[in-house]
Amino acid sequence: MLQILSTKQLTTRFIHTGARILNKKEMAVRQASLGGVDVDLETKTNVEKLKRGIAEFYDESSGIWEDIWGDHMHHGFYDPNSTVSLSDHRAAQVRMIEEALKFASVPEDPMKKPKSIVDVGCGIGGSSQYLARKYGTECTGITLSPVQAERAQALAAAQGLENKVSFEVADALNQPFPDGKFDLVWSMESGEHMPEKAKFVNELARVAAPGARIIIVTWCHRNLSSSEQSLNPDEKKLLDKICDAYYLPTWCSTDDYVKLLQSLSLQDIKAADWSEYVAPFWPAVIRSALTWKGITSLILSGWKTIKGAMVMPLMMKGYKKGLIKFAIITCRKPE
Repeated sequence: MLQILSTKQLTTRFIHTGARILNKKEMAVRQASLGGVDVDLETKTNVEKLKRGIAEFYDESSGIWEDIWGDHMHHGFYDPNSTVSLSDHRAAQVRMIEEALKFASVPEDPMKKPKSIVDVGCGIGGSSQYLARKYGTECTGITLSPVQAERAQALAAAQGLENKVSFEVADALNQPFPDGKFDLVWSMESGEHMPEKAKFVNELARVAAPGARIIIVTWCHRNLSSSEQSLNPDEKKLLDKICDAYYLPTWCSTDDYVKLLQSLSLQDIKAADWSEYVAPFWPAVIRSALTWKGITSLILSGWKTIKGAMVMPLMMKGYKKGLIKFAIITCRKPE
């Protein structure tokens, strides 16, 4: 039976799985950034401020994204070193979904396919609608952005999926669902926004039904070597600039996620670096932003969106330096 730990138990276990025991100060920093326990009022206030910032960022920017890129608010999956045009990107975004499902070995058999799905950090519902159609099942999407939730519901209704797909404003760290509700727990590029990674993973495991697959596709920083205690100052400086624009908390590595999943005794844990498969994405986003339509939309959308556009070259720099990794981490909840 899967043991769902308290956030404090999970974080303490995670902290002590490393190569050494952290000192008191280091433990406090790690708890605040990964576990979210034993934190003071200022830290809690900062978490709430971060959540508001995320909601406002997507309230403001989702319209321009949909106008140019459609309803899939995530990277595309490309052949390495391929040359692609803007018209190819929407197909690549769908391919990202299919490749993630394949990597996680989600059953295609009608008798074993998911019968209930949650899309954690659903954006305007692109993945939710696709998964609902693919499996002929119900999918619930959650987002911090009221604008996204409303738009996602409207798009689902326009596609005749209003009885299959539903959306609500909810916190991924405190999901409004009972234990063991979903056969597939899906998080496509939302984990990077989570200020308490241990609590995030614990919630994904909690709402997963016995035997359910959990899929996390997210931005990570590179794994640290056994001789490293942290990223170097230049790397931290680059990530801090990205965090400031995109409302991201402290980054973690793919190895960090794997350790968290292992601490919950989840099974079939797999992880991969898909950075090479998403390489054409950010150059294409920058090109789309520099069109007349893109520039006009940025100006009209507001400062948060403009600020996000200004740091897009830093995302490219991070990928090229090997600092930023596009990671997929999957597992299965024991029966």
